[in-house]
Amino acid sequence: MAIQKVEKVAVIGAGAMGSQIAMVSALAGFRTALYDVAAEMLDKADASLRGHMENRVKKGRLTQQQVDEAFARLSYEKDLASAVRDADFVIEAVVEKLDVKRAVFRQLDELAPPHAILATNSSTIVSSKIADATKRPDKVCNFHFFNPALVMELVEVVRNPQTSDDTVETAYWLAERFGKAPIILNREISGFVANRILGALMDEAVWLYEQGIASFEDIDKAVTKGLNHPIGPFALMDLTGIDVNYLVRMQRYRESGDPKDAPRPSIVEKVAKGELGRKTGKGWYTYS
Repeated sequence: MAIQKVEKVAVIGAGAMGSQIAMVSALAGFRTALYDVAAEMLDKADASLRGHMENRVKKGRLTQQQVDEAFARLSYEKDLASAVRDADFVIEAVVEKLDVKRAVFRQLDELAPPHAILATNSSTIVSSKIADATKRPDKVCNFHFFNPALVMELVEVVRNPQTSDDTVETAYWLAERFGKAPIILNREISGFVANRILGALMDEAVWLYEQGIASFEDIDKAVTKGLNHPIGPFALMDLTGIDVNYLVRMQRYRESGDPKDAPRPSIVEKVAKGELGRKTGKGWYTYS
């Protein structure tokens, strides 16, 4: 097995996850391109990242020089070909919809160098469902960060049946260079390791709420004060986006056909109302 040389990383999708993954890469010393089809998303990403970095400098976690050097390594791209032209490792972080991801990977396969690894940040859609959209299935894997990517240490590297050992080793090496704590999944499974465990807890929390056993606030309190979790399941849904929970469950339901895997009624109701959490100002909780 050989670890492939990585000098430039491209991140596709400038939402909360994609933008923070790009910043992690730039802070780790890699030339990094952050691409989004919408210019306003790139502007929003830049403003958000500068706010995060300003806070870290104030708290003494980074020096201003480290931040300035990281931003010098980070470029914002509105042209996909320019973003990935000389990339060695590409991380897709677009919406959790299989048809969208397959379309993106078809483009990446055409535009990125032949040696480039094409990874998806998806926590639900396994890369074997995407790899055949490319001519390099051996260079496709899941490379799953946790939200917020600037803070959370775990990265799940998941191989599909065609992923090469070199690809897995390079992804693992890169995650370590990012300052993360990677694990390898040798077999695909929807939800991977951490989210399957978390999902079981979250399902039970929503069931308890829907059965009228306790309020969502008290369920969150039980988890934080009784289990010592840093955040309760309902507050966590608000942080990551209730629509993400909905899309994850819909994908699992489509795969299994089991109604138990479908989104819970209260989640469907929240999505229908557009109450998606912090990003909309209201989810389970209300935010100013």
